[in-house]
Amino acid sequence: MSGLPPFFALDGERFVPSSAARGPWSPRHLHGGPPAALLARAFAREAGADRQIARLTFDFLRPVPLAPLTVATRVVRVGGKALRLGGSVLAEDRVAVIEATCLALKAEPDRVAVPAGAPAAPPPPEESAPFELPFMSGDQGYHRAVEWRLARGTWGRGPAAAWLRLRVPLVAETITSALESLVAVADSASGIAVVVDPAQATFVNGDLTIALHRTPVGEWTCLDAATVGERHGIGLTRAHLWDTGGPVGRSLQTLLLETRENAPRG
Repeated sequence: MSGLPPFFALDGERFVPSSAARGPWSPRHLHGGPPAALLARAFAREAGADRQIARLTFDFLRPVPLAPLTVATRVVRVGGKALRLGGSVLAEDRVAVIEATCLALKAEPDRVAVPAGAPAAPPPPEESAPFELPFMSGDQGYHRAVEWRLARGTWGRGPAAAWLRLRVPLVAETITSALESLVAVADSASGIAVVVDPAQATFVNGDLTIALHRTPVGEWTCLDAATVGERHGIGLTRAHLWDTGGPVGRSLQTLLLETRENAPRG
């Protein structure tokens, strides 16, 4: 294991982040995955066992500080087959740093016949090469709290696929669900399929959408990712999402590409 603490410790209603959640752009800010996973955790509890989380959308309004956070959810609309939720991650000053929406649908076994078929599967984790993100260093941070295995492609040279799993729990003294694990790593797709030199430019994503056609299982998630970027500074990362049982959904991120001298200072 990594020797790092869990991403968060629970202090009453507050989630206190550890160094394991630190992101790539500033030592004072978190990677987007772990706080997004806190919202997924809250949404799943609100949705209950009879509904499946089918879509999650996160808007990253501000850099998430390495400081205690709270999570709030609300019911937007309850229907016979669909539940729509909203949620926020709040900093200590009660300012929202992430806003999110969730669509949860009622699923019934054998409701409809669907022909079999899936895209070509990536090599499994045990056949994929151990990998470290080139643009994150040091013994503390998200890059050490996650195990990375490159399944296909070459980092920095177009589309690539990588298996990721958490080395630490999302919240101390709790079991991390497969959904929470997937959300915690899905924000890394833009770091797997990179179209700029991280030494020269940043590629911060302003949002993350995850669409799931089934509930994920297990601890591993594969991000089969591709990024396009434009010289005017806008990019888009899309990824096929897999678990060890097969395809599970897709993700989409909108990126702001900036040269290092013009990038926001954290």
